[in-house]
Amino acid sequence: MQSLTELTPPTAVTHSLSLPFLSASANNLVIAKTSLLQIFSLKSVLHESTSTSDPLVQPRRASFHGPSATGTHRHGERAPTTKLVLIAQYELSGVVTSLAHIKLQESRSGGEALLVSLRNAKLSLVEWDPERYSISTISIHLYEREDTQGSPWEPDAEDNVSYLSVDPRSRCAALKFGERHLAILPFHQSGDDLVMDDYDSDLDDEEPKNLKSTEKKEEGIKQATTTPYGASFVLSTLALDPSLLHPVHLAFLYEYRDPTFGVLSSQIASSISLLHERRDILSYTVITLDMEQRASTALLSVTNLPYDLFAIVPLRLPIGGTLLIGGNEIIHVDQAGKTNGAAVNEFGRKSTSFPLADQSDLKFRLEGCVIEQLGQDSSELLLMMNNGELAIIGFKIDGRSVSGLSIRQVSESNGGFALLAGPSCASLIGRGRMFVGSEDADSVVLGWSRKLDKLKRQRSITEMDADEELEITDMEDDFDDDDDLYSGAKAEEKTVELVPTSEIPDQADDYRFRVHDCLDNFGPMRSIALGKPSPRSSADPRHIKAMGLELLVTSGRSRAGGLTTFRRQIDPRVLEQHLVPNVSRLWSLAVSKSSDGQANDRQSEELDNYIITSTHSDGGQRSTAYSLTSNNDIKEVQTTEFDPDAGATIDVETLSNGTRIVQVLASELRTFDTDFSLAQIFPMTDEATGAEPRILSASFSDPFVLLIRDDESILVLRADESGDLDEVEQGDNLKQKGFRAGSLYEDANDVFRLESDAEIEDDAGNVLMFLLTVTGGLQIYRLPSLEQAVYQADGLALLPPFLTPDFAVRRTQAKEDLTELLVTDLGDASHKVPYLILRSATNDVIIYQPFQSPIGDTRDTILHFLKIPNPSAFKTHRPISYDDEEDPRREPMRAIHDLNGYSTVFLSGDAPIFIIKSASSPPQLISFREDSVQSLSRLNTSTCDRGFAYIDQPGNIIFAKLPADCHYHTGWVTKKTTFGEDVHAIDYHEPSRSYILGISQKVDYKLPEDETHPEWSAESTSFLPQVEQGTVKLLDQKTWSIIDEHVQPFLSFEIRVVMCIKTLSLENSEHTHFRQTLVTVGTAITRGGEDLPVTGRILVFNVIDVVPHPDRPETGHKLKLIAQVEVKGAVTALSEIGTQGFLLAAQGQKCMVRGLKEDGSLLPVAFMDMQCYTTVAKGLKGTGMCLMGDAVKGIWFAGYYEDPYQLRLFGKSTSHIEVLAAEFLPDGKKLYLVAADADSNIH
Repeated sequence: MQSLTELTPPTAVTHSLSLPFLSASANNLVIAKTSLLQIFSLKSVLHESTSTSDPLVQPRRASFHGPSATGTHRHGERAPTTKLVLIAQYELSGVVTSLAHIKLQESRSGGEALLVSLRNAKLSLVEWDPERYSISTISIHLYEREDTQGSPWEPDAEDNVSYLSVDPRSRCAALKFGERHLAILPFHQSGDDLVMDDYDSDLDDEEPKNLKSTEKKEEGIKQATTTPYGASFVLSTLALDPSLLHPVHLAFLYEYRDPTFGVLSSQIASSISLLHERRDILSYTVITLDMEQRASTALLSVTNLPYDLFAIVPLRLPIGGTLLIGGNEIIHVDQAGKTNGAAVNEFGRKSTSFPLADQSDLKFRLEGCVIEQLGQDSSELLLMMNNGELAIIGFKIDGRSVSGLSIRQVSESNGGFALLAGPSCASLIGRGRMFVGSEDADSVVLGWSRKLDKLKRQRSITEMDADEELEITDMEDDFDDDDDLYSGAKAEEKTVELVPTSEIPDQADDYRFRVHDCLDNFGPMRSIALGKPSPRSSADPRHIKAMGLELLVTSGRSRAGGLTTFRRQIDPRVLEQHLVPNVSRLWSLAVSKSSDGQANDRQSEELDNYIITSTHSDGGQRSTAYSLTSNNDIKEVQTTEFDPDAGATIDVETLSNGTRIVQVLASELRTFDTDFSLAQIFPMTDEATGAEPRILSASFSDPFVLLIRDDESILVLRADESGDLDEVEQGDNLKQKGFRAGSLYEDANDVFRLESDAEIEDDAGNVLMFLLTVTGGLQIYRLPSLEQAVYQADGLALLPPFLTPDFAVRRTQAKEDLTELLVTDLGDASHKVPYLILRSATNDVIIYQPFQSPIGDTRDTILHFLKIPNPSAFKTHRPISYDDEEDPRREPMRAIHDLNGYSTVFLSGDAPIFIIKSASSPPQLISFREDSVQSLSRLNTSTCDRGFAYIDQPGNIIFAKLPADCHYHTGWVTKKTTFGEDVHAIDYHEPSRSYILGISQKVDYKLPEDETHPEWSAESTSFLPQVEQGTVKLLDQKTWSIIDEHVQPFLSFEIRVVMCIKTLSLENSEHTHFRQTLVTVGTAITRGGEDLPVTGRILVFNVIDVVPHPDRPETGHKLKLIAQVEVKGAVTALSEIGTQGFLLAAQGQKCMVRGLKEDGSLLPVAFMDMQCYTTVAKGLKGTGMCLMGDAVKGIWFAGYYEDPYQLRLFGKSTSHIEVLAAEFLPDGKKLYLVAADADSNIH
């Protein structure tokens, strides 16, 4: 059976939205990654910078991404940094095209609802359900019908871009779909159908008769309304206004009483070739809707606008009006239709007769730009361009009207290049904070500060002038009487002090931007290659064995272009290795040297002093204590009261703030001082019955110790002020036994919110005890009270999606054989939360997340648990045996609280795995490199900072660290390398252990001198278009650096792009028939323009050995060109074919088989005519079968014959498929072809 799954969840952010979603007071960010919906909350943390570089220069990727992010402030500063914390994520059945928020009269959470627009004219209204800690769908609306189709030659609805716009006061939403159709979805709001705005009880003696009837009507509507929305209807844009024949964009506007939107449209289609006739053809129309009559009224219209306008940006107060965005200009239109614009390049004024201010010296390209207001009350906008550069749009305000606008670019020293590529969306998430999503680079949380704001904050109240106070007061009272005619804003929203742009110093260092947080984006993936990973250390013998394969993909565009490596397993950086015979378990200890038992400012970064090991041999089990030296050597502790012959150690930990060491043995507990002087022995003898139960496992939370014993009983001990252990008295329920596993957790943040009925004043903190019963139930106690459980749920072994105390257990349901329970924090340095982690007898891992569910309409909550999806699958451990008297249990799950910044859990055994979570991702289960790990413990020393020590299968103790340049939030071990250039193609060359890259750079294009076109020589523009010029580069796998490149000589008017790269085993001699692993490159060459045919070139390289540079030992390889041929048409695909080492090339509208000759030529031997554009050409190795994929016609299956040479078509796909990728899928004696189209469908 064949199984297909996605490599990673979608990572490119297409849409974002900021709204109070989880509650009325929450500040949430909702983002869409094509078909993945994610909900985030925001958390502000303080990071101390360790960088001494300029604080405003764009930081390196490792400096602001990951658990140890430090921001971009100067050394020693503690800067507030906003982090994204993932709440939940959901896979949707469709591609998201728009997001909008709706303020409903009532919602389950009290927050706003989310309106999601999907492809094919589909709307979904969802809200947050706090009882289930998940989203809940209110309604789904479909508008894809045959009767909405216009003339037969109009494109189908699925071929048109659909988008959503919502009225700012949530009265209705408009979905634009099809060629010119609008679906209007009204929403019920308080005050509907009221016409009493002019009634004033102080002025009118008698109350109007229709007031009571209106109130009754509103009450009746409330009772009769079962949905928050009304009946939707579909209108044509021509029904709104006959001039809206070709709508470009529409959006709802602010400051209007009735739902009002602006439409950018034209009566004739725009055409670049007819620009001299159709230059200023667009018009901007403001239309107000009458929801009851389903009618509309045009309020104003601005005509003769530039042809290249493509977007409407509604502006809030204090600016107001609308901003129209074009490729060469920006135009502001106020409510009265007054316009102000600016041309941002020299084509802005050449391509239109519309009056524009000249700012052509900026040389901006505005295609694909995103604009967002710099704060709710700001009078300036942030312009984010397609190349990632930033600019500020300011307005000159005369009184309450805009009289001009100006644009100034943010310099690189002030973070003007903080974005590496163009944005796809932007959302304001707080004061001085903005989320910027991108499909071509990492999405970031962008923060800014302003010198003017700092100066204002420094001024004291006594320094304020009385005249300034009077001015502000006068401004508040000076409102026009006509404002209320259009404005629906409240009075307090108008009393915003406007700072005219003319009074603000136009300085480059006005705003200072920096990146706070980012979300990884691995797209767009243009090319994929499989290679063998390079060892991290040549001196480490453990890397000699095969480590599997790594997947390398191209990712990013522009300055974010680079490569991303995907690995299935964590490959640690090994520091030290020590041979300890027969070792089976180990623990590291950090003890405090203070002898008074008080906290000695003990921090989590305190260095470890000792390692305790448990060994087994024919003579029995022993325990040994080792001290750690400064150079990571271990030395056995001698002349102490630590008895190695006491037996196998079950667990070791410190209590009393690190001043007392507790050793758990099978039959007793031993406590030691920091110098291993024996302080106490606590035996397991039952004084009442004389029984001696054996200890199976232990859990620690200072000052408590929980012991699970083999007679299904538990024992809770507590350390007093002197460090001695005393038993905590148990209630009748615990004395009845029946417990299989347990865990202690200190709920410092009161996440579980569990209070004990017994009011006992205790300074032990909020320590909770979680117990797993033999019947599969969960019990929680709050220590030190053991009289009664504060929480109990009997259905844990059934693994329900929601675990509640009243979960009904059915006899017919099968229970999971749960053997282990652990409650610990998972997360990174910026955010960590507790999880309930379960382990079954078959090594399945189940993770539950606690959350508080509200009880009815009260403010009281109850603890529930939500099951976290776990798609990872790992090989199974050997079955557990309880018959081994010496070691009856396998190594338990080990919680590590600071592993290079992560709070993780490790599972030892035959399939070792880490459970890792970052703040912006769910928990992930990732395999460890070793085939088997007997034990692992955290290790923090001067040379192994926040690392770990583990025992491998041969029995070596290894000190290692997680690689600092890798991330784990996708379930893969990923490493991103940025080159700052677009990478189009990649392949792996195994003999040299290097990668071949096809990279392109942007260069200016100037028309050549041509006798047939003498007017070209008169071109005097300095704002030249940019084209791509490709090069082939050789990447060293070990150092990830470019060691060689091949640049094809080209003329100034030629455009050369690398289309494909393949490493093939080709026959390089027709006489000796010797085969060699060579690099083949296909390129496309464009000369002049679209009226000239495209040609291509096939290049064949050999990677040869050379003498490396003395300072760069990795430069021992070089590209050598051994063959090249220029062909008609672009070379779009290359593959090996047949058994003789020939090359299959897709060139133009032909697929041709070529053989390499000794003179450097490529001799064609067979060909087959194709039709449109060949995107894929692949041969099945060792056979003559090959497949071709066409961008229009679909899949072709053909066969190659070697005697005589010919290509013969076997069959085609029955339907037209826009093939982007295709591959063979063999299954035994059957052969399948799999293809992916442009709509993300797999055939």
